[in-house]
Amino acid sequence: MRNVVLAVLVALIALVACSASGSSSMEQKQVATPGENIYKNQCVMCHGRKGDLNLSGAKDLTISTLSEEEMIAVVTHGRGGMIGYNMTLSQEQIKEVVNHVRTLHVVQ
Repeated sequence: MRNVVLAVLVALIALVACSASGSSSMEQKQVATPGENIYKNQCVMCHGRKGDLNLSGAKDLTISTLSEEEMIAVVTHGRGGMIGYNMTLSQEQIKEVVNHVRTLHVVQ
């Protein structure tokens, strides 16, 4: 009986060790895109991490029906209470953040 308990204990320890090492290699942290980094620094305060915070009149980005060109125009020139970022972001940075915002869209 003691040998059975010992074998089960060794098997459990091996299982835990394998699952711990397997999860660290399987769950590698995704590297944020430049657009995601800009979004985190400039947009999260009102739109939220997932785009649906709606703070200070910010639109819910997860249900936006704007085209890519329309989004670029809004980020560039602003709209409603949102400031335009044409003085602080390059056109390439604006396109990158718009690309990130488009990943937040929820398919309904």
